[in-house]
Amino acid sequence: MRNLVTGGAGFIGSNLVEKLIKNGEYVICLDNFSSSSKINIKDWLNNPKFKLIEHDIIDPIEIEIDRIWHLASPASPLHYQANPIKTSKTLFLGTYNMLGLAKRVGARLLMASSSEIYGNPEISPQTENYTGSVNTMGIRSCYDEGKRIAETLCFDYNRKNSVEVRIARIFNTYGPKMLPNDGRVVSNFITQSLEKKPLTIYGNGSQTRSFCYISDLINGLIKLMNSNFIGPVNLGNPQEISIKKLAEIIKSKIDNQLEFSYKSLPQDDPLMRLPSIEIAKKYLKWEPYIEINEGLTKTINYMKEVKNEF
Repeated sequence: MRNLVTGGAGFIGSNLVEKLIKNGEYVICLDNFSSSSKINIKDWLNNPKFKLIEHDIIDPIEIEIDRIWHLASPASPLHYQANPIKTSKTLFLGTYNMLGLAKRVGARLLMASSSEIYGNPEISPQTENYTGSVNTMGIRSCYDEGKRIAETLCFDYNRKNSVEVRIARIFNTYGPKMLPNDGRVVSNFITQSLEKKPLTIYGNGSQTRSFCYISDLINGLIKLMNSNFIGPVNLGNPQEISIKKLAEIIKSKIDNQLEFSYKSLPQDDPLMRLPSIEIAKKYLKWEPYIEINEGLTKTINYMKEVKNEF
């Protein structure tokens, strides 16, 4: 099986690459390194089952593959808001190009969508039939709407061109291979704690998220790709936790003397984010198993190991 992983040097992509190679499959990693690092794939650079192609998916590419794992996109607000027009182009043109490739070579494509398509949700937990509450004029909409149009393209290619697609709506994920400076809340708190800095909390910290450990997510993606279920399907941990509670847990694991620094809540920052995973349980026989304390300990240990490499 020849696998193409777009964004394969990113956080989720590099963990997927590792899993596929360890399963004995051949992997082509496509990445432009705009928000990723070769550190994440350094163990595979000389592996005969791995090939790296530095490429921006805004531009088409001709390559023979069996499966496309389409993960390429800046994923944290820090990165996708830095160049919002490029983010929109990546999510529209990049997905369009990958679907065109899938059509030409007869490959199955898994699209990594996001819980961000629900915007600032008005219901909790969020189910797959909830159409969301997104501000098209907001600073987050380049990513939110980008993922929404990417889903639309996938379903249209499936209906009109019989391209096999699978749609995963990924909720907050954490674990090894996160970049220390990637702007996600878990890596922010860990990095600040290791540097003995106050932990930055936006708003009063009462906003909630759910955090899925990376190995659980990768298992879900593989189950979805191998299934006959198109989706969309939520992949996330249905345990809700406030941002302040998350900060307190991380602080307790590194340095209980650290303080919090409060800043105003960014525009359109969701007040809650919690997946319903009943569809994943029913069609994929999937649910996460790593609880937050165990996952954070593993992530902190990883960040300690690599902090001098960045």
